[in-house]
Amino acid sequence: MSVDSIITQVTGGFDWKQLSWETLVRTLLVFVIGYVVMKMVLKTIDRIISHNNSLNTISRYLHSCLSVIFWIILVLVTLGSLGMDMTSIIALMSVAGLAVSLALQNTLSNLAGGIMIMVSKPFSIGDYVDVDSVSGTVSMVGLVYSTLVTAENKEIYIPNSQVSSAKITNYTRLGKRRFELTFSTSYDTPTERAKAALQDVVNQFPEILQDPAPAIWLSEYASSSINYIVRAWTTTEDYWNVYYRFLEAVRPAFEKHQVEMPYNHLNVHMISSK
Repeated sequence: MSVDSIITQVTGGFDWKQLSWETLVRTLLVFVIGYVVMKMVLKTIDRIISHNNSLNTISRYLHSCLSVIFWIILVLVTLGSLGMDMTSIIALMSVAGLAVSLALQNTLSNLAGGIMIMVSKPFSIGDYVDVDSVSGTVSMVGLVYSTLVTAENKEIYIPNSQVSSAKITNYTRLGKRRFELTFSTSYDTPTERAKAALQDVVNQFPEILQDPAPAIWLSEYASSSINYIVRAWTTTEDYWNVYYRFLEAVRPAFEKHQVEMPYNHLNVHMISSK
């Protein structure tokens, strides 16, 4: 199909030579007035968005999308004022839009997911999160992909359509985290002595917050041990440092307070046959 035939099909055989000066002037006025109205509406929308913190991150993208939509409407109205049949043009644009949407289905899905993330803000850059079984620090929030950097320094790109539909755990947002550790002692160790040893370990860490206060409880009478649970709060930044140092500090504290840590034994009895 030639370019002339496409133009003829779209314009419906419109004769440009029959245009009068009055029609041209009217069309020019329609275009100018529509352009001015479009700019005023865009400025008003930009002003409204600037006062909404949840939309600030996507203000530029919203402006671009609305600008494209308004330009399409302005062009259609301008062509209509010339006397063209809009049915063919709108039908052609609908077919073209359908073809583009099918070709970009995944991209558009990621784009919609990116807009949802930027509006709802389940995480920000620098937050440590767990997204769809992937844990890491958020390094970028884009319209199509979000990027996490793992503890092994791996950069992982996750499509926003997957992010927006996944369960997201944000470990940074609230500013502090609670660690919970369980330790076992033998039945021969008095409860007061075991709790005193664990309290001694807690006192070694100024990073442990006092509000909420740390707690030490006897949690279980197991088959071969008594289990104690330690619950304490730290800031998000200190969490892992305190977690592993606390584990290392328990053994010398138990030795100092003469607290026995039980472990599985295997007794072998030798029977001699005569």
